[in-house]
This record gives sequence, C-alpha cells and structure tokens, in this order.
Amino acid sequence: MEQVKIGVIGGSGLYDMTELTDRSEIAVDTPFGSPSDSFIVGTLKHHRVAFLARHGRGHRLLPSELNFRANICAFKMLGVERILSASAVGSLKEELAPLDIVLPDQFVDRTRGRVSTFFGQGLAAHISFSDPICPDLLDQVHRAAQEVGVRTVRGGTYLCMEGPAFSTKAESNLYRSWGMDVIGMTNLQEAKLAREAEICYVTLALVTDYDVWHESHDSVTVEVIISNLQQNSRNAQAIIMRTVERLPESRNCRCGQALENALITDRTVIPADTRKRLQCLAGKYLG
Repeated sequence: MEQVKIGVIGGSGLYDMTELTDRSEIAVDTPFGSPSDSFIVGTLKHHRVAFLARHGRGHRLLPSELNFRANICAFKMLGVERILSASAVGSLKEELAPLDIVLPDQFVDRTRGRVSTFFGQGLAAHISFSDPICPDLLDQVHRAAQEVGVRTVRGGTYLCMEGPAFSTKAESNLYRSWGMDVIGMTNLQEAKLAREAEICYVTLALVTDYDVWHESHDSVTVEVIISNLQQNSRNAQAIIMRTVERLPESRNCRCGQALENALITDRTVIPADTRKRLQCLAGKYLG
C-alpha cells in the first residue's frame, strides 16, 4: 500500500479534488471496518496526498452513520501525519457571514453516543485534548488563507450536534448564549480520533449560511445554499493547495507523541485481540 503523509477530508460540496494528478484509487480495510469510501491518492503541489469524501461520493452517509474510526485509522495505515478537514457549517454569530471560513481551535460536543475513541476492550487510554487542533498546522492553514485572499477567521468554537435535523430556534439561541461560533455535525469525532492516532488535525469550517436563530434564515433558498457550497469548495481547495505547497517535511508539534503518556493499562494484561487491533495505532507503545 502506498504511503503518503498528507490527508484531506472533504465535506458537503467537496467530494473530490480535481487538482490531484497521477491519481489512483485505494480501498483500505481497517480493524474498525470500512471507511466512507475509497481513497483518491494523487499528487498535489509535488506532495502525495490521500483524499477521502467524508460522506462518500454522492453524499450517501448521514453524520451519525459515519465510521469515524475506520476513516481515521485508514489515514494512519496510509502513513498520514497531517489531516486537513473541510466541513460545511452554520454561523452562530452575526460577524461570521456566509462564505467566511472559520478555523476553530475548540469544540463542544452535543452528539449522543457516537464512538469517539479507538480504545477500550482491555486497553484504557486518556489523551490530552485541552487544545484539540494542532497549533502548527493551524498556523500553516491561516497563512495560506491570507496568501490566497480568502476571508478567514482564526480561532473559535465549533459546536458538534447530532443531526441530521438542524437545530430548533431554542437550541440555536442557547448555543449563541454559550458563545459558540459555528455549528456542524462531524468534526469533533475526527479531531479526537486523529489525536489518538497521533495525526495533526485542522478544520476549515466553511460557513454556508446563518443558523436558524438569524432573521434571514427562512429566506435562504436551496439555490443560495448550493451556490455557497460551490464557492466554499473552491476557496477550501485553494487554501488546501497553498497549505500543502508550504508544509515543512517534518513536524515540530507534540501531536506525534499524543499517546506517549496516555496508555494506562498494564501491558501484560492487554487482550491479544485488542493488542492486534490497535497495533497500527499504538504498536510502538505496546512493546
């Protein structure tokens, strides 16, 4: 299996990256099941990149149906060290307008019962998640956005809701009272699992419209949403291309050592099947 160091996850409206050349399609089978789709591996700005459509090509999968563990594990098996994730979101603040891109550095989880860890079944681990986004990769993406001229806001809190229905007005106003910035349905689990997999992770939160709290919400048409999705997709690809072009070869963050002090279980009592399942993720710590 070809090894690549850079991964891209495309969300609503971003189901492929046409700029990828020398492309091949790779199906990855993981100990956690099948990812959302096959990976498209190609060359982007002289770097090999693995692209995954989060919801599958054709947008077949609801947020709650996503096998987040298989998606992130497959990136790890491909050798990926950095993931650039794009995701459509609603704005919870007047100043974050449609077509803006937010680079959140915090999350609040409002999902219900989603699996957000690779561990358990005989191996306990507790990662540090106080700062869920890789600061170095966030710097790289922010600089790239400035260079390509896309309005981007660095920092903010992404509220991850269950879906698939959107918020009620009461919920939307509650989240605003908490100081949340954007709302989406997918990125919290990706960020947690990427940290456990010792992969740097950053989210490009692409504002499609205001959430239901806003007085203009009911007047937004499907045509406007689709137009915003398309423009957001073009902007995200431009930022990703510039980021990939400028990425240094080696990492200077702590993401690659996230499990160093996280595994609690006595190694001698870890069940053999659990050890086997987690070998690709934590093998260097299991002895």
